[in-house]
Amino acid sequence: MKTKGFTMAEVLITLGIIGIVAAMTLPSLINNKRNKALETAFKKNYSVIEQALNMYYAQNGERLTKDTIAEGHLKGTIIKYFNVLVDCGRGSEWDASALEKTCIPNYENEGSTDKNSTNYKTFNGKTNIYLRPFDDGQFVLNDGSLILLEDSTPRNLYISVDVNGYKQNPNRLGQDLFMFQISEQGKLLPMGAEGTTYYRETDEYCSKTSTSNMNGAGCTIKALTEKDYFSKL
Repeated sequence: MKTKGFTMAEVLITLGIIGIVAAMTLPSLINNKRNKALETAFKKNYSVIEQALNMYYAQNGERLTKDTIAEGHLKGTIIKYFNVLVDCGRGSEWDASALEKTCIPNYENEGSTDKNSTNYKTFNGKTNIYLRPFDDGQFVLNDGSLILLEDSTPRNLYISVDVNGYKQNPNRLGQDLFMFQISEQGKLLPMGAEGTTYYRETDEYCSKTSTSNMNGAGCTIKALTEKDYFSKL
């Protein structure tokens, strides 16, 4: 009795079909996994920043605002309320050894060519972001997240976070780099919410088509409120 089997041609055709299906679905699976990881890290960091501000309040009996701390003192004031792996320094006092590993030097001009620098892109990846709102100190948390601060004239207090560290892509504002603003009452506001610097009724600061060099700054509120935000990245 002869045993019926597959011919070599049939086997090759089957393997070819499997390969085509895998090539079509694997990128989507990888992207979904990455986006889910970004969402988890974003929510975790939002909670960590809120907890830090609440600990400041519990210890000092007042909310942290631009009126309760002197200009330039944001980093020195809040760093003690985080679990910090690397203190990157501030302004002209960057820690050179830290820069080589986990931190970035920030400049007022986007597009720095410094060898230690990384150029974050806007939400749609069309241009480099404007770095000045991130240049008043930074430190790396134990989980690798990078905190970047803004505390200078005009007095706006921003706390931003690259949720997976600058050496991990996508390095885009509104995708893995998110901005928060401390209100005059000491409340942590997701950037893009009404009352924040980058709030607009239009999508100027969170759009796939905007040409603004701060496109993505206003995405934080959407990341918190839209259930499918990360799945659409």
